[in-house]
Amino acid sequence: MQNGTQPEADRELIMLEQIEHDPDITQASLATQLGVAVGTVNWHLKRLIAKGYVKVKRAQRRKLRYIITPEGIAFRARLTVNYIETSMRLYRRTRQLVRDLLVQVKENGYTQVRIEGEGDIADICRLTCLEQAVTVVEDGNVPVLEVQGTKVHLRLVEKP
Repeated sequence: MQNGTQPEADRELIMLEQIEHDPDITQASLATQLGVAVGTVNWHLKRLIAKGYVKVKRAQRRKLRYIITPEGIAFRARLTVNYIETSMRLYRRTRQLVRDLLVQVKENGYTQVRIEGEGDIADICRLTCLEQAVTVVEDGNVPVLEVQGTKVHLRLVEKP
């Protein structure tokens, strides 16, 4: 997620999972599921084949069947573990950041915040607020936790 190779690893993990689920899957179908061009899928498949993680067999005249090798299964397991570790690091880092921001909120005399943003990071903010006895409100003149991607910023307001 943070480094440049992570999207590649995510794509390869999804590809391996999809191939394992359906060996007759087409490159076009993989491309649609990944939201990338067929050429990108082809490039990844060639890499996975060259590394010995996937084998290709001709099923019919123009149809291919992809088979994950035992090495490919082990590689998929490593990718899965890396994905989980990366996700958990992001989760823990976000929880600690939000705890620290809520200390500032309380030091400024507030017990409520507003959360701007959506998704998993905003959900982590809500969970941390609940844990720290800070009420999340929809509006009002209260500090704001701004969620932008994987970042969270605190915007304090002037007390009326």
